[in-house]
Amino acid sequence: MNNNTINRVELQGRIGTVRIYPVGEGLAAAFSLQTDHIYSGKDGQTICETTWHNVSVMPSPDASTERLDRGVLVRVEGRLRASRYTAADGSERVFTEVVATSLKVIEE
Repeated sequence: MNNNTINRVELQGRIGTVRIYPVGEGLAAAFSLQTDHIYSGKDGQTICETTWHNVSVMPSPDASTERLDRGVLVRVEGRLRASRYTAADGSERVFTEVVATSLKVIEE
């Protein structure tokens, strides 16, 4: 098998909702992360495009879940993972998340 692929993502933004839960001996977290892309429109007007990302963090020395709260600025490094599931209405959905391998609080 030839493994010449890359799956890496690096984001910096502010936390939205956060859920911390126990996993084994440590704490894991799942949170939303807001990033903004700012650019000029055709008329020169500044446009801010906000994207919300789903992030999951498993217990790790490089990804502490301490100090995670709404509005905190963090830097996340990890990989993308997509999962398929069937919703209650029977439709098939895809859930994409960032699986963090490194998490650093920049500003509280």
